[in-house]
Amino acid sequence: MSVSFEARVAELGLEIPDYSQGGYHGTFYGSMKAFHKTGNLLFLSGHVEDALGKNGSPIHAGRLGAEVTIEEGYQAARRTALNCLGTMRLALGSLDNVKCLVNSLNFVVSAPDFVDVNLVSSGATDLFRDVFGDEAGLGGRATIGVTSLAANHCFENWMTIETID
Repeated sequence: MSVSFEARVAELGLEIPDYSQGGYHGTFYGSMKAFHKTGNLLFLSGHVEDALGKNGSPIHAGRLGAEVTIEEGYQAARRTALNCLGTMRLALGSLDNVKCLVNSLNFVVSAPDFVDVNLVSSGATDLFRDVFGDEAGLGGRATIGVTSLAANHCFENWMTIETID
């Protein structure tokens, strides 16, 4: 690795949540853990855009194409990506232990006629690309429009990461 991903985060001025004190938001929605690591693969549970201390409350609640704009959805996806980075750091000790992003499955809560789910997901994948670069930061991606998510969140990301160790 020629560039430190942690240094890149600092250069970009990103504020990544610190989940070391048990702040992962998924536990507000039921029994689960934030991640599972096996061999050199890290699997993240579903992440949403909430912020630490908000008890799982969405920042942008509702459906794209109705209560939520594309720009707000993009920002929700970007905030979700920051939360994913927090869990990667929790699981690996440092983002420098990420080899590459393998894939992500994105869920966008959409009004029936909303078809631009891909524009929303780019909020997450653009941030990952900015942090990890084109080669390591862009994995496979699928985006699915859905009718609802827990607590009325508009975006959720589920992903797999290849690690160095």
